[in-house]
Amino acid sequence: MAQAKKIALYIVTVFVLYTIITSPDKAAELVQVGFEGISDAAQGVGQFMTELVN
Repeated sequence: MAQAKKIALYIVTVFVLYTIITSPDKAAELVQVGFEGISDAAQGVGQFMTELVN
């Protein structure tokens, strides 16, 4: 199982590097979308906790 995780991590790393090298604009857009998603999720959790306390 550990070997499969190492292989999967290697494949993901190669894919990320390939994407950054071949199309940096697209890679930057994907990173921005990812951070926006994380931000939206954190805001949702914050709102949920606020409503839970009230």
